[in-house]
Amino acid sequence: MDYQLFVNNLKKLACVISIKTNPDGTHSEPCIEAANELYLKSVNVDPKDFVAGRPYYEYIFRDYNFEAMTSRCIFENRLIHSYVNAERYNAWMDIFMMPLVSDDENIGYSLFSYDMTPNVEADKLSDVTAQTAAQVIKTSVKLHETSDFKAAMESVIDDIRITCKANRCCVLLTDLKNRTATVLAHSIVEGEDARRMEDYLDEDFFKIIESWDNLIAGSNCYIIHDEAELEELKKKNEAWYDSLKMAHVTNLVLYPLRANDETIGYIWATNFDASNTLNIEQILEITTFLLAAEINNYLLYERMKEQSVTDSLTNVLNRNAMNNMITDIVNGDYVIKNPYGVAFMDLNGLKATNDREGHLVGDQLLRDAAAILKDNFKDADIYRVGGDEFLIIAENKKEEEFNALIDNIRKLSEESDRIKFAVGSCFVEPSFEVREALHIADENMYKEKEKFYQSHPEYNRRAADSERNSMEHSEYRRRITD
Repeated sequence: MDYQLFVNNLKKLACVISIKTNPDGTHSEPCIEAANELYLKSVNVDPKDFVAGRPYYEYIFRDYNFEAMTSRCIFENRLIHSYVNAERYNAWMDIFMMPLVSDDENIGYSLFSYDMTPNVEADKLSDVTAQTAAQVIKTSVKLHETSDFKAAMESVIDDIRITCKANRCCVLLTDLKNRTATVLAHSIVEGEDARRMEDYLDEDFFKIIESWDNLIAGSNCYIIHDEAELEELKKKNEAWYDSLKMAHVTNLVLYPLRANDETIGYIWATNFDASNTLNIEQILEITTFLLAAEINNYLLYERMKEQSVTDSLTNVLNRNAMNNMITDIVNGDYVIKNPYGVAFMDLNGLKATNDREGHLVGDQLLRDAAAILKDNFKDADIYRVGGDEFLIIAENKKEEEFNALIDNIRKLSEESDRIKFAVGSCFVEPSFEVREALHIADENMYKEKEKFYQSHPEYNRRAADSERNSMEHSEYRRRITD
């Protein structure tokens, strides 16, 4: 059959892809056998430079998902239509594939054509099966019917896993800059003997996560349909292959979650119903588009919420967070059920350091001081409540445990040449009024501070007086004792 004549007579851009079956049963890489001028123009190839029968990736970027779609079209005799987000081209592609008659039983052919637009077209995105439409509507409703976003996501992922007839479905959030990954939602079929996804999230697995973008390679997803394609993965990414085999995975579909031109996470399903692959792809393509926007908004909200209660310099809780906590305790919105300890830690000599060495050195001193407190009071809330002052609220500890932590801070302070804390603490029963406990700890801290400056005049006594009498601290003291 003259495929070149065939595509030349089409008004839309088109090419014919071939895949050869080798004597050992393996398949060759897809090759472009014919292409009309519209197609060659779309991939920036001069017609005189086109050579029939060459691998497709000599003309466009390699795309493993495209290879899998072509293989299914040819060997499963499937008509394939897909509307996908082609991240590499910053566009949406309306893809059509049709199996063609072949004169050679060892070679299969597929017609390939597409339309490309820079923005998503709602009409095309909504041109889906009834099953997909129902799933997307259900997802939208669940995401907005509750204020508990994580609970809503767990329910959504349960639905997706059940629809895909998969044994596992997961949404993993990634921070590639800080090399961290967290599980947002995870669903496992009842009775499945499997490790929690959190158990996999070590440094080695993060290296696997970093490799996924190369596998997806600018496409919309990465799919392993069967054991043969799983073996193909071994050639590309042996570490992930080993991980999947250990988890008894036989097939997998992986979609990136992208927002604002960056990958914020991934959604995947494993051991799904392979006979329903096309519908599963359609469901996940549209659902992923929807979820990416919702998850990005959730992350922005969480980031803003965290910033509102976090001290940007030391990364401990800030005064706003302290005020909220004290207010909640006083109003009964937060109940302390067991004896607890409070402590003030004042960083002696900060003003002298700022005056002698500059504020950059002073800022580093504060960061180092906060790091020591976080390491010492691992399970306690730590607040930076003034320029050089920290507050500790430690619950669920016995008095001797709390006092041992206080003593250790004093020991570290005595041994350090740079970080000198004045410490004041108070350990009380849960019925004790929290503001009075804070007042006692504050007074104890200032008594210790006075002793420090008497013993260490080199730290500038006038700086201590200035710190104590500052308007900022006076306002703070009124706030906690009124």
